[in-house]
Amino acid sequence: MTGADEHTDEGMADSLDRLWTPHRMTYISGEDRPEGGYEKPSGCPFCLAPGRPPEESLVVARGGHVFVVLNLYPYNPGHLLVCPYRHVADYTDLDGPETAELASFTQTAMRVIRKVSNAHGFNLGMNQGGVAGAGIAAHLHQHVVPRWGGDANFMPVIGRTKVLPQLLGDTRDLFVRAWPS
Repeated sequence: MTGADEHTDEGMADSLDRLWTPHRMTYISGEDRPEGGYEKPSGCPFCLAPGRPPEESLVVARGGHVFVVLNLYPYNPGHLLVCPYRHVADYTDLDGPETAELASFTQTAMRVIRKVSNAHGFNLGMNQGGVAGAGIAAHLHQHVVPRWGGDANFMPVIGRTKVLPQLLGDTRDLFVRAWPS
């Protein structure tokens, strides 16, 4: 009898196998959330990331107004975030140069992801506000999510599991090397 076939104290077996990702509980539970929340730059991971050592920050590229960082909790391998350095919550709060550089870096991110991992398409988006799904609503960030034919295969659809084939640090190194100077 496998673990999927056994009955447990938690309920009836559902015949699903599990790939455990306990590191995500920190994010889901909010236990790594700073005491004052993300509203202040001192507790905002997007404000703190550019000042961290490269191997800890997951920052891929830096501009004058924005930077690109790997998503710590990616939807797909290579999921990047384009963030302004300035701690602003709403897209309408960006000034002209920030808006232009955010757009330019989003385009470059797409080119780099295609070069490194041959993405077939992308989901681009900004969740504006907590009710719109923003996990960190206080600091604007543009998602650049690579997509491939079949990436919504049986694992996430039937198995309810995401498979990330590469460590974030390794992905970061590939993107840094491919980012135009």
